[in-house]
Amino acid sequence: HGLDDGTSPTMLLEAAEAHLEKVNLALRGYAAQYLGEKATAPDLVHRAFARIAAEAPVTNETVLEIVEQALVRTTEFVRAHDLISIPELDVRVIEMPEIHRGVAVAYCDAPGPLETAQVATFVAVSPTPNDWTIERVDSFYREYNAVQLHGLTIHEAMPGHVLQLAQSHHFEATTPVRAFARSGVFIEGWAVYSEELLVDNGYAPFDDKTSALALRLQQLKMQARLTINAILDVRVHTAEMTEQEGLDLMMNRGFQEEGEAIGKWRRALLTAGQLPTYFVGYRAVSEIVADLRVLHPDWSDRQIHDLVLAYGAPSPRYLREFLGI
Repeated sequence: HGLDDGTSPTMLLEAAEAHLEKVNLALRGYAAQYLGEKATAPDLVHRAFARIAAEAPVTNETVLEIVEQALVRTTEFVRAHDLISIPELDVRVIEMPEIHRGVAVAYCDAPGPLETAQVATFVAVSPTPNDWTIERVDSFYREYNAVQLHGLTIHEAMPGHVLQLAQSHHFEATTPVRAFARSGVFIEGWAVYSEELLVDNGYAPFDDKTSALALRLQQLKMQARLTINAILDVRVHTAEMTEQEGLDLMMNRGFQEEGEAIGKWRRALLTAGQLPTYFVGYRAVSEIVADLRVLHPDWSDRQIHDLVLAYGAPSPRYLREFLGI
């Protein structure tokens, strides 16, 4: 019901497992390029991510500044490559309130769908909680290194949630209910698609080719993570997956830090139907964009993407109806 696409748990699991195989293969190929080794070298992907984290360190003192710089850089990139129309935005990067820290390093807090006043959108960025050990802090920032913070900024801000929700806010719905009933599948799907879009167009966190390759690895790691999210949701709730099986999957095939994996396992136990929204939404948005490119081969990226965002945040299956595809 929550996914609103008619996919059965069995179909979802099969699609996710097939996609994870594809992503893992791509990770080995790009890790080999990054390290200058053969794709058959042992522990290749883990070593590539260890090098990225070591060469792009983050601390509690630098995390906000890095996200602020990433927001400027991604916005300039989207505008320079004419990927999507950018409305007038008031976006502020703020320190995340202590009560929300320790789960994600950042989130987007946009005006509500019925808000009429001109209010800012906040990208809240989290230093680690004050009571964390040094080891836990180090693990957190290996996961959310400076390269990954650029990927996260794409997802949470530009051209992900901040831009999409701003476009949605300008959409004039026929009823307040229509404006209020936003699809989480579409919202997360667009944000994940945005990550791939910028990497495919050559975005790099820093002025060197190595950082572009590092971001590709991080983007694929996020693909592995969102795919495993879907696998976890199905297998935890329908196949009695054990905690050790879940942690092994996340750490060995998703290349996640142990702390990140433990937190995700708890989330899988306490929720149902939300974790797959990223994978289901990404596939749906990507397929819609691909179909529009076939129908309008002479259209620019901006024309395609503006049309996808022109109807607010409907469920992808309804967006297809609006678009006539």
